[in-house]
Amino acid sequence: MNFLAHIYLSFDDPEITLGNFFADHIKGNKFKHYPEQIQKGILLHREIDTFTDSHPIPKRSSKRLHKNYSHYSRVIVDIFYDHFLAVNWENYSTTPLDIFVTDFYDLLKENFGILPLGTQRMMPYMIADNWLYNYANLDGISQVLNGMNRRTQNRSKMNFAIVDLQENYEAFEQEFTEFFKELITFSRLKLDQL
Repeated sequence: MNFLAHIYLSFDDPEITLGNFFADHIKGNKFKHYPEQIQKGILLHREIDTFTDSHPIPKRSSKRLHKNYSHYSRVIVDIFYDHFLAVNWENYSTTPLDIFVTDFYDLLKENFGILPLGTQRMMPYMIADNWLYNYANLDGISQVLNGMNRRTQNRSKMNFAIVDLQENYEAFEQEFTEFFKELITFSRLKLDQL
């Protein structure tokens, strides 16, 4: 899953949210110096990724893209799924998306000093371009895909995936909705176990 989903699946716990958000910038077990709840967030992030990578529904979404994008198809699906979470936000949260996102950005600013270096470098761009809120519109998704393509030196061709999203919009949305319901249940259970 991508950023918005990981933040949402932290269930409004600030420290879990931080760990769940920046876990990709933590290698191995180099997180033992963080408070316990942040450690749980990092572990939750990894559990969510493992569950997602092995689940048949995201695999089905990815297969639809694989011919054109090869191993990048999984990354594209994560971005598409964040789009559907943002578009259907009122089905998942009573807090409006703009307020949820602003609160999250404030959390990052308040905790800037403990963020991994990679997160610190990314954060200003994320906030300036309001990535999380802009997942809700196709222009925002297109910008994300363009940025990802640039990071691969244009090898991934991910910038063209916006066309795949538009052409298969209902199928991707249905897969997201079905999968995310299971992922919420899984994440709550896993968080209790951690």
